[in-house]
Formats: sequence, C-alpha cells, structure tokens
Amino acid sequence: MKTMLAIISNALCRITGRSAGEQTVSELLIGLSEYVNLTSPPAAAAVPPPARRLPPEPPPPAGGAVQLVSSRTDQTDRPGGRVVASRSLSDFTPQVTFDIKKCDVHRLEAGPPVRAELTREQGLQYYRTMQTVRRMELKADQLYKQKIIRGFCHLYDGQEACAAGIEAAINPSDHLITAYRAHGYTFTRGVSVREILAELTGRRGGVAKGKGGSMHMYAPHFYGGNGIVGAQVPLGAGIALACQYQGNNQICVTLYGDGAANQGQLFESFNMAALWKLPCVFICENNKYGMGTSVERASASADYYKRGDFIPGLRVDGMDVLCVREAAKFAADHCRAGKGPIIMELQTYRYHGHSMSDPGVSYRTREEIQEVRSKSDPISLLKERLLSNNMASVEELKEMDIQIRKEVEEAAQFATSDPEPPLEELCNHIFSNDPPLEVRGTNPWSKLKSIS
Repeated sequence: MKTMLAIISNALCRITGRSAGEQTVSELLIGLSEYVNLTSPPAAAAVPPPARRLPPEPPPPAGGAVQLVSSRTDQTDRPGGRVVASRSLSDFTPQVTFDIKKCDVHRLEAGPPVRAELTREQGLQYYRTMQTVRRMELKADQLYKQKIIRGFCHLYDGQEACAAGIEAAINPSDHLITAYRAHGYTFTRGVSVREILAELTGRRGGVAKGKGGSMHMYAPHFYGGNGIVGAQVPLGAGIALACQYQGNNQICVTLYGDGAANQGQLFESFNMAALWKLPCVFICENNKYGMGTSVERASASADYYKRGDFIPGLRVDGMDVLCVREAAKFAADHCRAGKGPIIMELQTYRYHGHSMSDPGVSYRTREEIQEVRSKSDPISLLKERLLSNNMASVEELKEMDIQIRKEVEEAAQFATSDPEPPLEELCNHIFSNDPPLEVRGTNPWSKLKSIS
C-alpha cells in the first residue's frame, strides 16, 4: 500500500510541479482533488459557474497602512499542504455593541456612555494603529541599544489605546500637542513610521529633517512633543484661544503626564481656559510613575481629573481603546458646545522605563509589569474582542502582524542608511524669512544663512 501511494504521489508531484516530500494520505487526497478540479473540463451541457465575487476591501486605516487581508490561510508543516479558503465579509460580524467601564466624573451631571459600538473596519483599523506603534517602539528600543539612536528617547508601548482612541474621536483639523513621549501621536497624526524612525536616528529623511530627534516631531495640526515638563499645557491653551478667536469649531487636545500634573503652569492654564471658556481638552496620561516616582509618593491627591477644581473632569480606563474613544468624543462635544475646557485622566501604563536610560524595574517589580501585560494590555483586549465576536479571524490578524513587522523593518533600514543632514544646513528652518544674522559675538557663524 505504501509503495502504491508513493508511486501515485510522485506522479502527481511531477504533473503539478509540487515537491514530493513526505505526504500523508489526507494531504495526498486533498492535492488530488484540487488537481482534478483545476484540470477536469466542464460537462458539455453544464452552465459555466458564475465568477466568484470578491469581498470589498476595507478602507485603509490611518497612518498610510497597507490593505487588510480577508482570507484564511491554513498552512501545514509539510510541502504541498497549503489550503486557502476565501472568506467573504458576510462571514464576519459587521458590528457589535460592547459594555465598557463607566467613567468617574467631576462636576458633570452625566458622563460618556457605558456602551460602545464597534464596526469590523474600525476594529481592524484600531488594531493596526496600536500594533504599528508597538512594533515601532520596540524597534526604537533595539536601535537605541545598538547606539544608532542617541540622546533622549521616551517610548510609548503600553499606552497605545490612548493615542488610537483620542485620534478616533477627534477630527484631522483639530489640534494636538503633547509632552516628549510623542512617537505614538506623531504616527496617529499622519507621519509615517519611516519618517519617525529616521528622525530618531537623526537623518535627513526624518519628519524634522533629522534635527528634532525624539522629542520634537511635527505635522499639520500637531505641535509635537515638548522637552520642558508641563510647558506644552499653556501652549495648548493658546492654540485653543486661537481656535476660539477664529471661530472654526476646532478644539485643541493638550496632553501631559502625571509627572507634570503638579506644575504651577498647569493651574495658570486651567484658570485662563475656564475664565475664557476655551475649547481645550486637557488630558493627563497617568501611567502611574513620574520618572521613577509613583503617583502616591508625588501627589497629595492622585485624582488628577479633579485637579481643575472648577473645570469638569473624567477619569477613564486608558487601556481600553473604546473607553478612550467614547470619553474623548464626549469631551470634544463638550468643548464644541461652548461649555469651556474639560479635563480627562487616562489611567494607563508604560512598559518601558521613563526613558531608555531608565531600566524601569528599580522602582517597580517585573511581576507588576507582567501582570499589566497579561490582564490589561490594550492590543490583547481589542484582539480578544474581535476574535470572540467573529469580527476577524486569527489568520487575518496574523497576516496583518506580518505586514506591520515588514513595514517597520523597511523603515528601520531607511533610518540607518539615509544620510545625516550636512553642516551647511545647520541654521535652516530657524526664521520664517532670511534676515541677516547680525548678532554681536557670532562672527564665526556669519557665513551661515537661515533658509526656511
């Protein structure tokens, strides 16, 4: 029997061009049925089968992502064992309503809804956004340890639901300014991974031409990170004032960390924003630690959503992208209605240390980090929702992961091969025009011109 199967197997492999290898009986029968279906002529009286209707492609996610796959691939370990089964969008659940965690509120009669609708397209988009940010940050970690990225570098992995949820709730024309942990928001605001990594490595192809580094990346309506703790908050209030002055129905999302929450300039900004009813959403990303100090040791009151006192506030589960999205929508609507500013506290967590120079385990245990990863990881939470409600397939998400890894790897190749900016470009992009650089004591630099 084995000899007969071997003869048939070898003959089939010669005809179809497959590798012989070791094949089981079931694999042989599958291959034989596929070959017969492909080569057998149709019966003379048979009606030709209708052309197979391909499912419409999902819309491309934010950040210039590659199109998603809508097929299931079962790959056996042996040659000739690949079976591809197309799945129509009708095979998936198009929309599901989820119960989400209730927000704590301050000076509000009602808060955001406790149920959130999620479509399949939205779920895949949020998954791609968060997974891309995660992979990008892990690649930055690797490049930093190889001493290709130098200087300051503050990574965002663990907090991806904050950036993805906020971006899903506001308009591209709205404004956003944040602190120096800015890579995730740089991506959600439309900058490619390639430009972000090239900026981290100080190359000409970076989003700021290689002269901004980790803390200074910019895009339309995105005012970058700020290297001075808390300094972006009054700037955000100023942007909101401009929105109000121009009457364009835009808002400014102003982000800061729990480590900056005790800065005096925050309270000055809160006061002016409340007096002038500025359309500003102040968001505290509370990742539990300001550098190496826990919030309990740094703040007499860790209820950051109440810190505005006279400004209404929300405390939100920052590890759930749907909670963040619904709360950010609520806050944006509050501002657009002319009710003035609002404060959001996103309870989140960072997996890395404060910066790459911080191992992150001298003031917290590895067990604590692992517990958050296993119970509250934002990507795993969304993935479980998609799979358990038949909104996506395991194979589809795996294929997306492979594409993201490839994109990040290609971006890293560019970021390590693109040239650095030459010395003669040192003074470019300083002034909006080209005034003479006539400052006493700067004669050695007088030959340089500022070109915007």
